[in-house]
Amino acid sequence: MESGGLRRAYDGVFGEIDSATFGPAPEGQLGAEQIVAHLVANDELMIQATEALLAGSTFAYYDLDDMHRPQLDALVAEQGGLRGLTALLHGTSERLCALVDQLGLEAETPVETRLREGFDLNVDEPLPWSRTLDLHSRVHLPKHQAQLRLLRA
Repeated sequence: MESGGLRRAYDGVFGEIDSATFGPAPEGQLGAEQIVAHLVANDELMIQATEALLAGSTFAYYDLDDMHRPQLDALVAEQGGLRGLTALLHGTSERLCALVDQLGLEAETPVETRLREGFDLNVDEPLPWSRTLDLHSRVHLPKHQAQLRLLRA
């Protein structure tokens, strides 16, 4: 498996972050800092699952539902805002992509996947890890890139 599509999806997100100043989020929605914190937290979870597969584990899980707004706000504060979060996202995304490049047949290992993002992305079943990575690059990252675009000031 290679990380080319994943890298391009991250490039789109970074292009959005780097080219804009952001206004406040509409009531009840995530702001730009929280979106980037969400992506960092997501990367960490995906890194853990990928490392487990590379270590030969026959069982891994990926549960994005465990990340809640207070945790995102704590990560925003810990990183000092958008600039620190963006630097952290550069690191986590690069690390994930490097691990994905190491996946061979392990990419087809079923991983217990739980992912809910609004109404358009709802997964709660074992999926080959390659499929979850594909959803991340083709659906999850572009969705958050679009959210960031809508928050431009």
